[in-house]
Amino acid sequence: MSQRRIGVVTGTRADYGLLYGLLREVQADPDLRLQLVVTGMHLSPQFGGTAQAIKDDGFAIDARVEMLVSSDTGVGTAKSMGLGISGMADALDRLAPDVLVVLGDRFEMWAAAQAALVMRIPIAHIHGGETTEGAFDESIRHSLTKMAHYHFVVAEPYRRRVVQMGETPDRVFTVGAPGLDQIQYTDLLGREAFEESIDWRLGEPTFLVTYHPATLGDTAPADGVQELLRALDRFDDARIIFTKANADPQGRRINEALEAYCEDRDDARLYDSLGQQRYLSALRHVDVVVGNSSSGLIEAPAFDVPTVNVGPRQRGRLRGPSVIDCAERADAIADALETACSATFRAKIDGAESPYGEGRTAETIKSHLKRLPLDDSVLTKPFYDLDGMLD
Repeated sequence: MSQRRIGVVTGTRADYGLLYGLLREVQADPDLRLQLVVTGMHLSPQFGGTAQAIKDDGFAIDARVEMLVSSDTGVGTAKSMGLGISGMADALDRLAPDVLVVLGDRFEMWAAAQAALVMRIPIAHIHGGETTEGAFDESIRHSLTKMAHYHFVVAEPYRRRVVQMGETPDRVFTVGAPGLDQIQYTDLLGREAFEESIDWRLGEPTFLVTYHPATLGDTAPADGVQELLRALDRFDDARIIFTKANADPQGRRINEALEAYCEDRDDARLYDSLGQQRYLSALRHVDVVVGNSSSGLIEAPAFDVPTVNVGPRQRGRLRGPSVIDCAERADAIADALETACSATFRAKIDGAESPYGEGRTAETIKSHLKRLPLDDSVLTKPFYDLDGMLD
């Protein structure tokens, strides 16, 4: 029997970390052949050139699709999407995967799915049904749902939402959050080894900060990051690890502000990318996660680390008790940080249950990809109407 070809697209350090477990599961299965398509920020030196880290992890890169233009405006992002569709068409034509796996809500995934859709390649989407109301990523996520033929969602409320969007229930599977698998698959560093790996020492407290553009927010990203930095200035004893913003519009403006802030400061350090092992190890050792990355809502709670979630970018996403939401104002952020650092709050969240499952997601998705039909019959998607909707 010939191997089933499983195409997987990764465009950022974040989605690669979430896909890592699935990549390992597919690579190790003799009945499957992994076809890894690398694009977006992975291929940009400005964002750490993380394609090399993928190779260092033991994965062969089957196709590289250059798509990022040197601009963080809406026009630049739209042009990147156009380049992405063209490049993905060439890559998918050559690889001819039996199914293409895309994750999340970013424009790199949208470009890949657009190409796969018209090329009659079945699409499997991970992390559908979620809402992130402060970013245009929300619309991309839901459009991926309508293009996809199979859906791997992380929680039951999201399964219901995907079905509400007209997707047939027997094609929607609740599998948990793949980000929790990362922790099981990764050899986490102890504190001393982590400090050595980043050539920097932690403090009491240490904050891990990631702030991305909220592309539909009321506050301009350049203003929002300044509010965040003013709040951090109030914590004289804190040491701060920053990771760079992604390639969304205004992301470069954020990174320029972070570079200026960290220049000549011994208590703050900016990294292009920590990589999977170091980022998860950081979650193990820092005192608070700050910003608006989904990792603060999904992975950080697994370490009983408080999260200060700033602004609207993650609005609508499920969250556990370890997450403190606040506005993009210096006073509000500082107040939230004070709460997060308190012994009372840390005791309250110790051992709290996550709404995103308990892991083994990669193994579950791999099993589905092995057995689900991938012939032309899956390309036709009947619209599933909820009972009584058309009465």
